[in-house]
Order: sequence, then C-alpha cells, then structure tokens
Amino acid sequence: MDAYGHVNNTAYLAYLEQARVSMFFDRYDSTFAGGTLVAHHEITYLKPVVYHPEPLRLELWVERIRGASFDVRYDVYDGSTLAAQAVTRLVTFDFSTERPRRLTKEEKAILLSYTDEPGNPTPAAGESAAGEPAAGESAPGQSVGAPDDGPQPGPSERD
Repeated sequence: MDAYGHVNNTAYLAYLEQARVSMFFDRYDSTFAGGTLVAHHEITYLKPVVYHPEPLRLELWVERIRGASFDVRYDVYDGSTLAAQAVTRLVTFDFSTERPRRLTKEEKAILLSYTDEPGNPTPAAGESAAGEPAAGESAPGQSVGAPDDGPQPGPSERD
C-alpha cells in the first residue's frame, strides 16, 4: 500500500508475475523450462485500487508470437472495474549460450492455446504472412491468482 492507501504500483509487477507463472509453469511440465526472460513490461493504471479483502482478478492472454518472443497481455479488475492493463514481452532464452533461442513447436502450440484463435495466428505488425506467426488481438483467456498481500487476484479459471 502507498501513502494514500492505494495498492502500490510496484505490487502490480508481482501480480503479473504470479499470473504468468501460474499460466505457464504451474500448468505444464518443463515445456518452458528451457529459459524465458522478461524483456519489457508496460502497465497503464486506469483506476486506483484501495485495500480491501476481496481479491483482484487478472485476465491474461497471449498475442504477437514471434520466432523467439511473445507478448502476454493482462486486464486487472477490482470487482467489475478495469483498474489496469499491462503487457509483458517475453523472450525464450538459452542460458548455456546466453542468447535468445527459437520457440519450440511445443511452446508455440501452448502459446496458441492462449490466443483468441488457436492455430490461426495473424502476422505481427510489419510482417508478411510468410513471417513468423503472431497472434492477433485477443479476448481475455485466463484468470489467475496473485500474491497474498493486499487486494489480490482471484482463483485460477480457464475460459
């Protein structure tokens, strides 16, 4: 909580991280264990969230799948109010060579299952249809939990 009794902006990064971990690592064996790094976070705060015992709800989905990266988008709800929107760019990474690595077929299949049209991605902006696959604008597809401090996202559920 900050000086005004609002959930501090830094808490949102922890909420986003827990949601991502739940989506990818808690649900799959070691598919993404080859290495994934956060390359970029962007959060737009729409409404302040004041502490209360009811959990926040995060909805997240994948879009813009490329050869070695993908974006996870989030909507953060406080009750029925959209409180924040965010995006995280993730890069698959080989820690032994300390370089990005290409997504495997298995990883792409999992990512496609979190887009609005699995198996039918659209090219990313500026790419031709022959370029790397990228998922188009998506509807929220995943709600997951967050840390136990302050308002927190609700339990995990899949659309």
